[in-house]
Amino acid sequence: MARRGSPIVLGIGKGESLAASDASALAQHTDQVVYLEDNEVARLEPGKFNITTLENKSVTRSTTALETAPETMERGEFPHFMLKEIFEQPEAVENALRGRIRHSEGVAKLGGLETVMDRLASARHLIIISCGTSYYAGLFGRYVFEALTDLTVETELASEFRYRTLNLRQNTVVLAISQSGETADTLAALREAKRKGALVLGLVNVVGSSIARETHAGVYSHAGIEVGVASTKSFTSQLTILTLMALLVGRGRDLSYEEGASLLRGLEQIPGQIREILKQSEHIRGLAAKYFTASDFLYIGRKYQYPIALEGALKLKEIAYIHAEGYAAGEMKHGPIALIDPSFPTMALVPEDGSYEKILSNMQEIRAREGRIIAVTTAGNSKLGSLVDEVIEVPHNHEILAPLLTVVPLQLFAYHCAVLRGCDVDKPRNLAKSVTVE
Repeated sequence: MARRGSPIVLGIGKGESLAASDASALAQHTDQVVYLEDNEVARLEPGKFNITTLENKSVTRSTTALETAPETMERGEFPHFMLKEIFEQPEAVENALRGRIRHSEGVAKLGGLETVMDRLASARHLIIISCGTSYYAGLFGRYVFEALTDLTVETELASEFRYRTLNLRQNTVVLAISQSGETADTLAALREAKRKGALVLGLVNVVGSSIARETHAGVYSHAGIEVGVASTKSFTSQLTILTLMALLVGRGRDLSYEEGASLLRGLEQIPGQIREILKQSEHIRGLAAKYFTASDFLYIGRKYQYPIALEGALKLKEIAYIHAEGYAAGEMKHGPIALIDPSFPTMALVPEDGSYEKILSNMQEIRAREGRIIAVTTAGNSKLGSLVDEVIEVPHNHEILAPLLTVVPLQLFAYHCAVLRGCDVDKPRNLAKSVTVE
C-alpha cells in the first residue's frame, strides 16, 4: 500500500492491521493508528506493519492514539449519530475550553501556538482557508478577528485559493480549518501558502492528521469523533476555538482585560445555554412537521449571524434534500426578495444585538410579500409579534458568542425535517465525511 496525494492511515489492532483514508473509519476496531506520508509504502501483516520509502529505505514511525472512547461509536439512546452529536455539543464546547482560559489575565492559553507567538505578534494579515461547514466557521472567524484584533482578515474557499495568483504580503498568517485534517483542497491550499512563505496554522479535530503535521503550529478542537456526515459538534468547537485564538491575539495588542474577561465569562456559559436549547427539540420537531414539505427555504442573518444562516441552509440541503439559500439579510432587496411568496418560508436569525433593527426591516419586506417567517431570537423578546409565524428562543449572551447558540436550533430543524422526509440522516446521498480528493 502506497500514498501519494490522498491520505492513508493504518490501524494496528490485536492480530490485525487495517487501512483507511480517515482515522474515524478505524475507531471501531483500534485506537492505535499510523499516518503514511507521501511517497511511502506500507506492508501490512497481522498486528504489525513495515514502512519504506519508494527508494526502499526503512522508515520508523510510532503509533498515534485516537482520542475516542468505545461509546463514541455507539448511538446509545439516540436513533441517529447526528442527533447524538447535536446533543454532545455542550461537552464539545467544554472540551474546547478546558485548560485554555486564564481568568486572571482575561486571555486564552493555547499551548499549540506558543512556539509561534513571536510571529503572531508581528502578523498584519490573516487569511482563513477552509471548505464546506469549516468555511462558514472561517467566515465567523473573520468577524471575530476583525472585532478583537487589528489584523486585516480574509476568508477564502480553499478550493479556489490555490488557483489564485498569490501575492502574500509580509507578515501574513494562513489558518487552515478542517474537521478531519485530511481535506484535500485545504491541504493543497496550505502547501501553496507555505511555499509562498506564510506562517501556516491549523485548526483540526483529528490528532496526527495531515494538516496537523504539515502546519507550523495549531490547535486541536478535541470535539471527539463525529460519525454523522453532516458536521455539528465539530462546527461549534471550531467557533469556540476561533474565538479563543482571536482573544489570544487581541489581548497581545489593544484588547482590554475587561473585554477579554467578559468574553471568557460568556464562553463558560455556552455549554449550559446549549443544554437549555436542546430541551426545545420536540418544539422544533413540531415546527419541522409544518414545514418539511417546502421545496425551498431562505435563511437570513446579519454580521455574526450571516455565517450561521449559510450553515443552517447547508444543513437543510445536506440531510433533508430541501433547496435552501443562506443570505446576508441586507442583500434581500438586491434580488432574492423576488422569490418570496407564501410557499417560500424564511428562517430569520434575529437575536437582540447591534443589527437587530436592521434585520427587522428585512423581515417586514418579507412579510409584506406574504412570506412565512420562523424567527430564532433572544429569550424574552416580545417585540416580534405578528411579524413572524413561529419563534425559537435562545438564551442571551455576548453578541460575538450568539452564533454558538443560534446554530443549534438550525441543526435540530434540519435533522427533524430529514427524518420526517425519510432521509438517511447519518449518510446523506452523494456525500462523504472526509473529502480526500480534489
